[in-house]
Amino acid sequence: MTEQELDQLENLLSSDIFNDEAMTLDTLQGFLCAVASGPETIPPSVWLPEILGAPVAESSAQVQKTIALLMRFYDSIVSGLTDNTGFDLILYGQENDPEQLDYAAWCDGYIYGSQIGEVNWFEAAGEYAADLSEKMEGMFLLNGMLKEDALKHKEPWLSEKEEQKALAQAEENLPDTLGALFHFWLSLRTPQMPVRRESPKVGRNETCPCGSGKKFKECCGKEQLLH
Repeated sequence: MTEQELDQLENLLSSDIFNDEAMTLDTLQGFLCAVASGPETIPPSVWLPEILGAPVAESSAQVQKTIALLMRFYDSIVSGLTDNTGFDLILYGQENDPEQLDYAAWCDGYIYGSQIGEVNWFEAAGEYAADLSEKMEGMFLLNGMLKEDALKHKEPWLSEKEEQKALAQAEENLPDTLGALFHFWLSLRTPQMPVRRESPKVGRNETCPCGSGKKFKECCGKEQLLH
């Protein structure tokens, strides 16, 4: 999308026709990244109402213009994720400190987008749920959910210096995190070709054939994370 189209979309979303219910552009980008990345294909008929709320009926021409721009915005996100070219993150300043970029609002959008489909992400990840949690951790750190959960359960939390360092690292890693999550689900959605076994199956308690001297279940037969 061009900068002019993004400006048009931003102005339309903040206009009176959506009764202050439409998402802001930063939250919207995070939301659509999740919609485009998850374990299922979610049709626009499901995610468009989540973005727009209940628009004023008599403004149908403006609503249709907004929807057309939203579809272009979605397509540009899918393209950036698919071909690994990426895209610039849309980030606004924080309300209490405009000089600081509001990553929390962006990540709120992503996490919300991960929850609107019929399939639960962590259930769909199955044996790779721990890998998914690791990839999502930066999101939950940036939007404050990790800290909130730790304090709620009276669990130890980072010092102020450690927290700031962790937040800065998560902000820096966010573009790579988006790509990793997209390809995580892409690898699970893509049918795998059956592998023909050329050698006899090794028992879990037998010595690993790689020569390490360990049992197979503790070496090459150990459950691997999905990368």
